[in-house]
Amino acid sequence: MKLSTRAIYGLRAMIDLGVYSEQEAVSIQSIAGRQNISVSYLEQLMAKLKRAGLVESTRGACGGYRLGRPAEEISVGDILRVLEGGLEAAQCPGTSPEENCETKDICVAKLVWKRINDSITQAVDTLMLGQLIEESRKKQEEKM
Repeated sequence: MKLSTRAIYGLRAMIDLGVYSEQEAVSIQSIAGRQNISVSYLEQLMAKLKRAGLVESTRGACGGYRLGRPAEEISVGDILRVLEGGLEAAQCPGTSPEENCETKDICVAKLVWKRINDSITQAVDTLMLGQLIEESRKKQEEKM
């Protein structure tokens, strides 16, 4: 499984947003500058995240973005699914009850794909944005 720049940049933007939006909303330009992401690309990512309720925006002079929910309630999996769609490393019809697979009853390779997919799901769904924000703050303090 290879994640696209949507996932990579989107996760970085969400961490940045969590770090810097504690006191006030954060502009796309400031996130883009700190994370070295193009403003237009970041606008596309934020639009997807906003539709999913992971971020909220405010217009006006003091406008910008904030997290849509507490960081402790947003998993990395939530973010990646919004930006990437599914997270399956392999899409095997034998692992889905809805799919029709001729060799479903005798195929053992599906066990490999199911185990890999389950491992990915478990990893990204138990890693919370709040944890990453804390780590980011620690790294920033170490630099000072």
